[in-house]
Amino acid sequence: MENNVYTFKIIIDWQLIRLISQIDRFDASWASIEKKEGQSLKQLKSVATVRSVGASTRIEGSKMSDEEVEVLLRVIDITKIVDRDSQEVVGYFEALDLISESYEDIPITESSIKNLHNILLKHSKKDEWHKGDYKQHSNAVEAKLPNGTRQVIFQTTEAGFPTQDAMRFLIDWYLNDKETHPLVKCSLFVYEFVSIHPFQDGNGRLSRLLASLLLLKHGYKWIQYVSFEHEIESRKTEYYRVLRNCQAQRPNEEVSEWIRFFFVALGNIQNQLMIKLESKGVETRLSPREKSILTFIANNAGCKSGDIAKKLGIPSPTIKRIIPGLIDKNLIEKFGTGPGTNYSLK
Repeated sequence: MENNVYTFKIIIDWQLIRLISQIDRFDASWASIEKKEGQSLKQLKSVATVRSVGASTRIEGSKMSDEEVEVLLRVIDITKIVDRDSQEVVGYFEALDLISESYEDIPITESSIKNLHNILLKHSKKDEWHKGDYKQHSNAVEAKLPNGTRQVIFQTTEAGFPTQDAMRFLIDWYLNDKETHPLVKCSLFVYEFVSIHPFQDGNGRLSRLLASLLLLKHGYKWIQYVSFEHEIESRKTEYYRVLRNCQAQRPNEEVSEWIRFFFVALGNIQNQLMIKLESKGVETRLSPREKSILTFIANNAGCKSGDIAKKLGIPSPTIKRIIPGLIDKNLIEKFGTGPGTNYSLK
């Protein structure tokens, strides 16, 4: 069955209904999960924040790993944020932190969106001329290829009045549509925002921040404990392909493929969240020595077994015996081989 929502066509089929039902069933049980897992959620939120910041900036070309992001965010020294990657990471963190702490007080308005854009780019000298204001020049959505070249994914709304009108129209629809399911509204808002590409730069990053903001405002509070951005990064090729497929039909495009992509991404991170919570349950049954090793790895991403043995005063053979068990319990990840082998929190 084809429906018209906003300026889009959507084919409502059983698959789409099933995806919405799965997400909402999880959400219905979240209040009791949140009450039971309070302490674990604090740790997960910290990990999710690092992963979200790292992933969303890497999608746009940053080279910083999650470990490097964590080190940078641990002690932010504004005077030392001189390279573009660091500027983007700190800006994204501050915008995400504001959303997490104050989402109830952030209205969906043009001024709020411009303010978030200003925060996102406030540390970037290169972006001082346009941050917080709509674009002055035409832009396009591009993907960075492995060889360093860029490929145009689709053209965007023209700068000037067309962009201003499109953003005003989008927000008016979002605030006044009381019939469309909140998840559908969130997915369509994000899609149209990316399609308009209202700012000169930072649109991709801001679209992912807006996705979290809209979901939180509709009561999907679990989104802050797992990384939506990391899920998009892991499916980056598909993400661009789906956008391109829908965009090719503009205007009045049929966007069911995008909505399915968005909902599957949410379903995947719900599953990841439950796995992480189950892992936290496993942690409570660890021995004191296992817990000390796990804590050290959590605070020292990328550490080697020799580092753990030296700092904790535990014999190296014991470390090498315990670590495989922590990997099997899905608590830590192993990277590299031979002398370069290192470990980070899962």
